Amino acid sequence: MFDYKFLGSRIRAVRLKKKITQEKLAEAVGVGVTHISHIETGNTVPSLQTLVDIMNALDCSADTLLCMEVNQSRPFLDNWLSELVSDCDSTEIKLITEMVISLKASMRRLKISDEF
Repeated sequence: MFDYKFLGSRIRAVRLKKKITQEKLAEAVGVGVTHISHIETGNTVPSLQTLVDIMNALDCSADTLLCMEVNQSRPFLDNWLSELVSDCDSTEIKLITEMVISLKASMRRLKISDEF
């Protein structure tokens, strides 16, 4: 069973980090402030559309709000990456691999991954 109090606390944390009031979020989502408050406390289960609207208003991804651990999304990403390169020839795979290695080194050097 999904923990809606966890979801609500994640929404609240992202909202506060972005310095958005419940009033502004409610306005952006098209619901009342009380509804946002109840979602954040876990007392109300948001509809899928409301959840998508909240993610868009907060400019955050689903895994930011839904995953209790980032590792839970890893199998999906691994599969997605495999499918992405499945139709590549060996030259394309080699170039993609070299670019990913270079990008990873740059991100770590600049500490970009800490921001996500």
